[in-house]
Amino acid sequence: MDIMQVIKDQIENNSILLYMKGSPNQPMCGFSARTVQAVMECGQKFAYVDVLSNPEIRTNLPVYANWPTFPQLWVKGELVGGCDIVTEMHAKGELKALLDEASAG
Repeated sequence: MDIMQVIKDQIENNSILLYMKGSPNQPMCGFSARTVQAVMECGQKFAYVDVLSNPEIRTNLPVYANWPTFPQLWVKGELVGGCDIVTEMHAKGELKALLDEASAG
C-alpha cells in the first residue's frame, strides 16, 4: 500500500491520533513528552504512531499534513497541531473538550 494511503487510513480510522517520537510510556524527545502528557491528562484513549520506528511515515507525514515537525495531534481527521498548540489548548481547557467530543462520537 502507498505510504500516503497508509497515513490517510491511520488518520481516518483513529478519532484521536498522535504522531510522536517514541511511545506514550517512553517519549524520545521533549516536545513529544510534553504533548503526550497533555493528551494523557485529558483522560481519553488515543492511538499513536512512533515516527522513529516508521521512517517512511516520518518522511512523508510532513508532506501529507503540510506541517514540518513532530509531534502532530490529529483529531477526527483534522490536524490540531504540534507541541505548542496542544500544550496551550490544554492550559486553556480547550484540549479536554475537543478530545471528549472526539471520543464520544
